[in-house]
Amino acid sequence: MTERLPRSPAVEEQRTAVIGPEGIEITVGDLVSDRHLQIQLARVAGSAGLGRPIRHPRVQKSGLALAGHFHGLVPTRVQVLGETELSYIHTLGPEERSLSARGFFSLGLSCVIITGNREPARALLTSAEATSTPLFVSDARSSRTINALHSILDERLAPQTQLHGVLVDVFGVGLLLLGKSGIGKSECALELVMRGHRLVADDVVRCDWRPPGMVFGEPADLLKNHIEVRGLGVLNIKDLFGVTSVRERKRINIVVRLVEWNDQEEFDRLGGERHTHSILGTPIQELKIPVRPGRDMGSILEMAARNELLRRAGTDSAQEFIDRVEGHLMTRPALESEPDSLSGRSIDAERFFDSIPPPDRESDHLPTESSAWIPAAWPRNKDSK
Repeated sequence: MTERLPRSPAVEEQRTAVIGPEGIEITVGDLVSDRHLQIQLARVAGSAGLGRPIRHPRVQKSGLALAGHFHGLVPTRVQVLGETELSYIHTLGPEERSLSARGFFSLGLSCVIITGNREPARALLTSAEATSTPLFVSDARSSRTINALHSILDERLAPQTQLHGVLVDVFGVGLLLLGKSGIGKSECALELVMRGHRLVADDVVRCDWRPPGMVFGEPADLLKNHIEVRGLGVLNIKDLFGVTSVRERKRINIVVRLVEWNDQEEFDRLGGERHTHSILGTPIQELKIPVRPGRDMGSILEMAARNELLRRAGTDSAQEFIDRVEGHLMTRPALESEPDSLSGRSIDAERFFDSIPPPDRESDHLPTESSAWIPAAWPRNKDSK
């Protein structure tokens, strides 16, 4: 077996191959022959142009182009002519109709589709054949034809990238685990699978963007259903745990960045900070979780997924806690004037808070990893009024 060479952290994090919309294309022949296309397209002219490229996932229905206004028309988009456009063509005289068709088809269009199973005018057929522009007739109305074309084009022309990480489905929440090689991403995924969750992809996560702003991940074909654990090798999760332990595709909801524990680095203690990680130009919530021996990463990742579900339901635990602390701050003037129940004297709030020692990270008597040491109210700055 070939020895696996270590990769540098910089390569691990930057090993992406983004393919922008301008770099993806399909041919007209591939589009009309796609077995997932839910409409029937009959070619009536322009068979020589089936190799023309389509580079845009949205179709275009530009009736003004037939009137000679070509501004905004994109030749590499699928052009659709419906009932309105055809009715306009039939109102023109023979010479005007021929001039309109020649001007429209002379733009080097990828293809033109006439909807509603309508008979195209002879001027359209002649101009399409003369310019080798594929002309089709759809058996469906414009709305259904456009929806069917968008479904295929969104699939075939979606912006894509590859990331080095692990994608798991935890309680229906897609967690993308990122971190340097050897940090424990695959081990975390294996622990989650043993808890009943589902593996999507290990090592290589293929991501694609879908409107209106969602990023989905899936495994590479060669690594599908497999996971690599150092010391054990490559494991087939589907064979070991059954078909319910894997899934082919999942939307990425949270990016979890696993980092080594560092006493000098500050981590979020309250959960009120919001960070995002951009994938294909889409911001996705990012959590930075430190890893060290003894931490139950499976439980922590499950809590991250549960907290996301709670947030979707309208409950933000961190924000509620922060609001409670701020509510205590608002009650501080009452503490200043409240008499001491034992001595009958008023409490000097500033002296009271000044007498509380701050948490000492070097002390063995005060906790350093707990958020329990939070006073009911914070002292006001002595210089403020």
